[in-house]
Amino acid sequence: MKFSIYGRFQIEVRRVNDSWVAYRSELGKRNQLDELVIPPDLIEQELATYLDDIFHEFSKHGENVEVMPD
Repeated sequence: MKFSIYGRFQIEVRRVNDSWVAYRSELGKRNQLDELVIPPDLIEQELATYLDDIFHEFSKHGENVEVMPD
């Protein structure tokens, strides 16, 4: 799944085995975000809320983490 983090940058989250792996996407590159740890028991429907909790310091009033189309 791909997420727009308040329109500032994009993160792609994939399920690998029993873990979530996050990547930051920019300018045709994709770098793994080892510092972003997503609990393995988190379900897909909760990812946007979790990312919003983690990155809330980047938001302005009324901005949201949004799921991007594939």
